[in-house]
Amino acid sequence: MSDSPSLLLSGFSDEAANQKTLDQQFCAFAALGLRYLSIRFVDAGNGIKNVMSLDDSELETVIAKLDEYGLQVSSLGSPIGKIKLLDVDDGTSTGFTPFDQYIAEDVPRACDLANRLGTKLVRGFSFYHPRGSELETHMTQATDQVGKIVDVCDQHGLTYGLEVEANLVGQNGPVLAKMHKSINRDGCVLIFDGGNLVMQGYSPDEVYQQYVAMKPGLGWIHIKDFKVPDSAKAQGKIDHVDEEAVKHFVPADQGDSGHAAIIRDLAGFLPTLHQRMINRGIPGVFADMEPHVKGGGQFGGFSGPDGFGVALRAFCRVCDDAGVSYRLRDFADIQQDRGF
Repeated sequence: MSDSPSLLLSGFSDEAANQKTLDQQFCAFAALGLRYLSIRFVDAGNGIKNVMSLDDSELETVIAKLDEYGLQVSSLGSPIGKIKLLDVDDGTSTGFTPFDQYIAEDVPRACDLANRLGTKLVRGFSFYHPRGSELETHMTQATDQVGKIVDVCDQHGLTYGLEVEANLVGQNGPVLAKMHKSINRDGCVLIFDGGNLVMQGYSPDEVYQQYVAMKPGLGWIHIKDFKVPDSAKAQGKIDHVDEEAVKHFVPADQGDSGHAAIIRDLAGFLPTLHQRMINRGIPGVFADMEPHVKGGGQFGGFSGPDGFGVALRAFCRVCDDAGVSYRLRDFADIQQDRGF
């Protein structure tokens, strides 16, 4: 695999921090040997906020701390697209914003933040269709709205990553692949997340086939896994996942996502995928750790510095077994940082 590009290890740094302060997050990542992070929730001095809510002073603090710890932002972990598609009461607490307002205010805000933080990637979603309604009846509207988001991102020199996740329109691989094909823009890529599929009741073989379905539009991957309890295995596919109740997240070598087979396939696909991202001005293919090993919910999760370290080492073992190269900081990096 020496001729193959390396996978770029990253992760949601808020998961590694007990109080989500910048120093906790960045110190944990630097100590683990990571150079990249996805930024989502931070306490930059005025309490914990989603990155979208940071003021200019807090943003400057984040930028200064990134430099202090020798870190770079791989993606803006925004909640763009994680709102209701329609303003209807479907028994869920998810909010709604009129799309004209959303595309004029929230999306440009995310783009501005991404550019100021030095990343080319905006993580996003595909909107919640009303609970209990037929997904297919909402595909056209959701695809059209995501396409318009992609256009705004592209105008800012950015790429929009559409994550597969339960309860959204793009809740599985084939649906996301269909959306991606219809959007038909280079500025739109897909984000695979095995844990988000297993928690919906998909088997390891089904998760693998969904990964394959996403490959034509794949941009990067999230590393999260889920161990289905024996009592739940007979239930099959879950129509609506209670995201606040799921708690069986595990490291990537212990769950039911089948990461070993997926990463083995990625070993051969990585050069193609690497070039796809290089063509968009992105340094390579990111594997974004989002382990949730101490809990997860609709808008985030938690692993702690210890749980994050366990999950990272587990994924490194999966990569080692699959022959996929990756790089952590070593002494040569320390010498370079010191100017030697």
